Amino acid sequence: MAGVPVAVKTTLTELEGSRVRLRVEVPPDELEGRVERKAHELGRDLRLPGFRRGKVPPGLVIQRIGRDAVLEQAVRETLPHWYSDAIEASGIVPVGDPQVQLDEMPPLGEPLAFSIEVGVLPRAQLGEYRGLEVPRREPAVPLERVDAEVEAVRDRLARLESVDRAAETGDFAIVDYEGTFADDGAGQATEDAPDSGEPVPGGEGRDQLIELGADRLIPGFEEGLVGAIAGETRELELSFPADYPAEQLAGRAVRFQVRVKDVKRKELPPLDDDLALDAGFDSLEELREDIGRALTQADERAIEAEFREAALDAAVAVARVDLTDELIRARAREMWERTLHSLEHRGISREAYLKLSARDEPQILAELERDAERALRREAVVSAIVAAEQIAPTDEELLAALAPAAEEEGVSADDLLERLRARGRLDEVREDLAARQAVELIANEAKPISPAQAHAREQLWTPERAEGGGVGAGVAGGRLWTPTDPGSAS
Repeated sequence: MAGVPVAVKTTLTELEGSRVRLRVEVPPDELEGRVERKAHELGRDLRLPGFRRGKVPPGLVIQRIGRDAVLEQAVRETLPHWYSDAIEASGIVPVGDPQVQLDEMPPLGEPLAFSIEVGVLPRAQLGEYRGLEVPRREPAVPLERVDAEVEAVRDRLARLESVDRAAETGDFAIVDYEGTFADDGAGQATEDAPDSGEPVPGGEGRDQLIELGADRLIPGFEEGLVGAIAGETRELELSFPADYPAEQLAGRAVRFQVRVKDVKRKELPPLDDDLALDAGFDSLEELREDIGRALTQADERAIEAEFREAALDAAVAVARVDLTDELIRARAREMWERTLHSLEHRGISREAYLKLSARDEPQILAELERDAERALRREAVVSAIVAAEQIAPTDEELLAALAPAAEEEGVSADDLLERLRARGRLDEVREDLAARQAVELIANEAKPISPAQAHAREQLWTPERAEGGGVGAGVAGGRLWTPTDPGSAS
């Protein structure tokens, strides 16, 4: 990592199937430094006669506890750090979980050794990645999309007016409600789920505005208020869905006492210049023009992103990347684990997600394999282009790339750069920027063609396809093969 010295020595051996073995050696001074730090940490809780708590010298801690015990704890805690150092020193991109084999604990003054076997991103054999013909559509905003956005403005500016009638689907009801568990056999009480008659956690509300027919509440709640009038109290016998995320509520029968305090209907403003004035424009036509411009700009950004992705895929199509099934499965597993990590941050457990998706883990992993293969091919090609073009972002380019994030955090780009350097993350950021620059190079050099041309090209017969060519067959040197090409059959 940039600015952070690597603490280990590594020897790399390439294996079959895009796997490598790293032999890692931790020098004695690094190892003993970790042992001393661990001893100092353990000394904080160690009581010895003649020493204040937390002031026991590391040497006495090691003497009292035993070097082997301190060494074992130090190694266990520092091994992930040494693993990262070894990966960094070797320059590989690991794929999947590593197999780590630790040697015997060494005596004082000897190095620690361990081995790592792990899958790696394969090396791509690049085809021609400059001047590729890539489909690019023109921006198009149908009038229906503009109309839909105008209707969204009307909806945002709508007012709710009380009505003196029974509530209908599409109306809004202001209600107070209280929920208790019922005992009708729909669910079973568990250690975590309350018994019948007890309040439903989160099942109480005051002056709640509910849109009838919006399907935002548990099944039957909104429907149960259709036909109610202001001042009426209704008792709703419902059940939480069996796949409800909160396990203590899933499948449980509940009883809600709901008092309807008011019934309102949404009144949309007329589609005229007054609507535009309320939205901050002088006329309805000006509002529509502004919406059209915003939609066109959004479409142009989407087109640019699509074109960059299509250019990269065109470069992938003319490259060769040898992937094993094991490597693809390993990347699929990584993608699944990242998904689970993201779900946990949102309060959704693995079990709840599997229940909601109505799939088991093997099914999800199998479905992810296609995305995993595409991602690996793209990464391999980008990595090869970075190496071939010797792309190495400068600090000035890094500062420019970090500027938006720095502004969002309220710091200068220089401060953010130094913070990343201190945390040892600068190389990671530099590599991400180098990858983006590689994709920009491909896209900037690409020749845009219409989607119709691209479709016609895909339908043409080519020698490669006739011979059973794979992905990218029929594209030679990034060009469309035609019978008039030099050297073609006459």
